[in-house]
Amino acid sequence: MARIGIVTFPGSLDEQDCARAVRRAGAEAVALWHGDHDLHNVEAIILPGGFSYGDALRCGAIAKFSPVMGEVIDAAKRGVPILGICNGFQILCEAHLLPGVLTRNAHLHYRTKDQSLRMENTTTPWTSAYAPNAEVVIPVKHGEGRYVADEPVLDALESEGRVIARYVGGNPNGSARDIAGITDATGRIVGLMPHPEHAIDPLTGPTDDGLGFFTSALNALSGVGA
Repeated sequence: MARIGIVTFPGSLDEQDCARAVRRAGAEAVALWHGDHDLHNVEAIILPGGFSYGDALRCGAIAKFSPVMGEVIDAAKRGVPILGICNGFQILCEAHLLPGVLTRNAHLHYRTKDQSLRMENTTTPWTSAYAPNAEVVIPVKHGEGRYVADEPVLDALESEGRVIARYVGGNPNGSARDIAGITDATGRIVGLMPHPEHAIDPLTGPTDDGLGFFTSALNALSGVGA
């Protein structure tokens, strides 16, 4: 069974929801601690949402110095698929595994809502289960989710097809070019502001549209569609 690690930092909130989503997809969820120097042979890694280290200094700014992040960065260099959700996305940007930064929402209000997205890059290990340009509904919940980067970086993301999801039907935070999620140049590291782990079952979420992120990873690790 594929092993997907989920990192808990002090202040993480959604690691149990991510573990449930991983199990629902059919993989083994492996708990990783911020102080770990060992990834316990996981084949993919998720950095969950929350408020790591109380968002002190800046969201994700302290988490990037956690011992486990040294291991995560080494794993990224080896091509291990990594998904950062919300605070996890912020940490990946702070660690320079993804370009740009997440700042306070343009309207300065915390926003929680069921959000429509368009899936634009469906070739990554985290998005291959979606049809190109599929529209999905996945919750957002954040106060600092406005994606910002300089124009050359934004142009590169667009021209290289590295925007994996874009807000439709309204931009909840003022993100540049309605960007909800991006990938790195390898396509194996993905950051996403909405929370797919909260949309894996219509009984407990608005839809099961988020489950595709986790089944995509399982398919990639199993060689399905390779």
